[in-house]
Amino acid sequence: MSVRVRRVYDPPERRDGARVLVDRLWPRGLAKAAARVDEWPKALTPSTELRRWYHAGEGSYEEFAGRYEAELADGEAAEALDRLRELARAGDVTLLTASKTPERSHAAVLARLLEA
Repeated sequence: MSVRVRRVYDPPERRDGARVLVDRLWPRGLAKAAARVDEWPKALTPSTELRRWYHAGEGSYEEFAGRYEAELADGEAAEALDRLRELARAGDVTLLTASKTPERSHAAVLARLLEA
């Protein structure tokens, strides 16, 4: 099993495995056919409040990651995370995001949780 984080705008690669879009909104200017997304679990995305807080620069990435992990511990988000874990156990998974810095995004937090 391998978990990768990539920008959704990057062309699909053979080694991607299951391609999972982990953003709440569909990426601008990207045709669905070109993205080749296998799953789009919107319940895995950070809350609107948390996204706004983080993008406003009010806290560190580490604090964002901690708050996001807390959101993933309950309800629909926890169920979606369990489903993603099952997918990762079955084979390679690529988490896709439109973030310009995927290594400091919620996708990186998800990848770390899946690899743990």
